[in-house]
Amino acid sequence: MMQQPFQQLPLTFEPRERFTFDAFIPGNNQLAIDLVRQMARGEGEYQILVWADRGNGKSHLLQAACNQASQFHRTVCYLPALEIVSGSTRIFEGLEQLDMVCIDDIDAMMQSTQWEEALFDLINRIREAGKRLLMAAGGSPESCSIKLADLRSRLGWGPVFHLHELGDEDKIKALQKRARQSGLEMTDHVANYLLTHYPRDMFDLLERLDRLDKASMAMQRRLTIPFIKSVLEPVAGPAE
Repeated sequence: MMQQPFQQLPLTFEPRERFTFDAFIPGNNQLAIDLVRQMARGEGEYQILVWADRGNGKSHLLQAACNQASQFHRTVCYLPALEIVSGSTRIFEGLEQLDMVCIDDIDAMMQSTQWEEALFDLINRIREAGKRLLMAAGGSPESCSIKLADLRSRLGWGPVFHLHELGDEDKIKALQKRARQSGLEMTDHVANYLLTHYPRDMFDLLERLDRLDKASMAMQRRLTIPFIKSVLEPVAGPAE
């Protein structure tokens, strides 16, 4: 398995340095972030599950943990369940030998008894080995359609956190921080324009910012409202 900065599977997932704790705007999620950060250093909790709707930072948090763990010379892997469920459960073999395992979107495994059993077995092996497991889901363990009753109880072996959506002020901070990472300057006026004229989901907002970043580099343009209008498709009135 490849390591440094962290394990990368031969999938479409591509790790990026921008996924760090410093780039994460905590909002009302500070306790969860603090505990995950401790886990990445090899301290504190041995198992944590975070859940949230799309765009609320769960994938960012797991990848930030992987990047930090590698900085502490710990063996770690990131498994995006949406990518691996079409393959074999053998991908879980031997993972309990790593210092930390991060599995994203585990609810994607709840469509298969085989994957539920594999996840159940992996959780047990990691616990017995004294290693750490960080998981993320799109819903709470109670709301997931889990067929294996014992798996539901295993998911609650450690703290379970709901990652809350950022407020408007924090969304603006997140957009501006991501823009700075790309070498762009985003004024409050421009950030407000994006927030009020396009869907407010952070996943969608950050995707649009990535498009603006590429266009800005190609056209050597600053982030201004006229530039945004020239690059992004219009929406039907201000977003609610």
